[in-house]
Amino acid sequence: MYYSDEIVEEVRMKNDIVDVISDYVKLQKKGSSYFGLCPFHNEKSPSFSVSPGKQMYYCFGCGAGGNVFTFIMEYENYTFVEALKYLAQRAGVTLPEAEYSKEAKAAADLRTTLLEIQKKAAAFYYYQLRQDTGKQGMAYLKGRELSDETIHKFGLGCSPRYSGALYQYLKNKGYSDAHLKESGLFNVDERRGMQDKFWNRVMFPIMDVNNRVIGFGGRVMGDAKPKYLNSPETKIFDKSRNLYGLNIARTSRKPYLIVCEGYMDVISMHQAGFTNAVASLGTALTSGHASLMSRYTKEVLLTYDSDEAGQKAALRGIPILKAAGIRPRVVNLAPYKDPDEFIKAEGKEAFEKRLEEASNAVLFEIKVLEKQYDLTDPEAKTQFFREISRKLLEFPEELERNNYMESISRIYQIKVEDLRKMVNNMALGGTSMGTVKRAEARARKKENKEDAGHTAQKLMLTWLTSYPAMFDTIAGYITPADFTTPLYHKVAELVFAQHEEGEVNPAKLLNQFADSEEQKEVTSLFHATLHLERKEDARRALLETVCRMKRDSIAWQSDHLLPTDLEELQKIVEARKRLEDLERGRVTLHISFD
Repeated sequence: MYYSDEIVEEVRMKNDIVDVISDYVKLQKKGSSYFGLCPFHNEKSPSFSVSPGKQMYYCFGCGAGGNVFTFIMEYENYTFVEALKYLAQRAGVTLPEAEYSKEAKAAADLRTTLLEIQKKAAAFYYYQLRQDTGKQGMAYLKGRELSDETIHKFGLGCSPRYSGALYQYLKNKGYSDAHLKESGLFNVDERRGMQDKFWNRVMFPIMDVNNRVIGFGGRVMGDAKPKYLNSPETKIFDKSRNLYGLNIARTSRKPYLIVCEGYMDVISMHQAGFTNAVASLGTALTSGHASLMSRYTKEVLLTYDSDEAGQKAALRGIPILKAAGIRPRVVNLAPYKDPDEFIKAEGKEAFEKRLEEASNAVLFEIKVLEKQYDLTDPEAKTQFFREISRKLLEFPEELERNNYMESISRIYQIKVEDLRKMVNNMALGGTSMGTVKRAEARARKKENKEDAGHTAQKLMLTWLTSYPAMFDTIAGYITPADFTTPLYHKVAELVFAQHEEGEVNPAKLLNQFADSEEQKEVTSLFHATLHLERKEDARRALLETVCRMKRDSIAWQSDHLLPTDLEELQKIVEARKRLEDLERGRVTLHISFD
């Protein structure tokens, strides 16, 4: 549903950001802001700041930032509407009733009903495990050395020995056959009618990140096939976009997630204290899984089985994770098959050590590649290094390539210069190294210039939103047109418009940006810092920032000037003269940081 800007702003204003975040993070006041340990990454020293004046938060460590809506969306993994409803209820604001089309209302009602059915089924299986009919299932779980606390934490249960019990239970609760069929919990037999899909199995409820049961996995008691059976995909369950255990793992303070193959691996690892473990749901790792994990971490440790199938699964997963901006590493479990077996045999400390020693993904790929070549054969060995060289060419940065070359030369006892020559010969393809280096130097020079320009624009936006008198200081020199980076220009227009209306409000401005990554970047524009203690240094920095922005702006306008636009050319000439007067001290800025 669409909610007006007025109602959104009312909810935001009635939820003071310091009060809201204090429910999640212990904050201490330092100066005009509050600081605490960032809830979005693991840190020992507080770098997470909350500004009551700007009604925004920003982490100087990981870059997370936004207003009160952003925080609730990121921490609770809510959509904007879910966050709005949560904060409205918290502040006692009544939201207007949603107006759905007939089709949209029917779809929403179906999802609600399916979630109710899954929740009641989970309660049914949970109860069955604790009855006489669940003795075999309980014995299996106890045999896997699971504690009562762990069994309760994951809501484990069991399905009765014979089919039909769950169907009767849910029918007695008033659910129609049509809804039960949609739930994925039943098979439809033309002769026998609706039959329980899961029977004589230990049951693992699958929850989404908001702790709602959306499906089940079942492990058979006995020798029947398949050994593990999962719910089919339904209106509320998509295997490729959900991960088992993520509802718990997402709140772990570890800086990475551990990906396992199965339910029992995740559960045993959580019981051992590794509460950041997750598993895919009977499918290979997908881009949907990677995208989901990227909301919570930038590093993933793969702990697939140590056999050939496990290695192949790791090799498939590495590029998928990299594409999502996640750094993958691979844990060596040998001589044990899986994490559960390793932890039971060697204990928590030994497993922790294996996690710390997890292989760099590239070096793991090379180690697996090595098995395809007989390194005692000179020709095969040369071909092996050619394959390594091709892999090294995937890195665009020379420094990163060199770091890998040094590591590979140590591991495989090859001179680093010999490896570098092979890589260069493969890369050049007729282009001289001098040409490549000159191109790289030009690219670095351009990048450094752009970075300096971005920094100047960020500092200016921070000062404008922190010191109201700054608008008078820069009057006649800096306008929104001087912010040449597209996003910064859009933000500057909003900030200057707010100033014209009488109140600069960064938190309100943030509501104009829907994308979470864009919100983070916009927030960073209001938290650029220069560590200058003396006022004279701050004044000099401001003068340099104004001059830098004006130089970049004039250059940008000149590059985009039409030859026939004489009026715009005259403006550029006048701007150059004002800039020269400023740089040579002929005019001064009336600077105030009050």
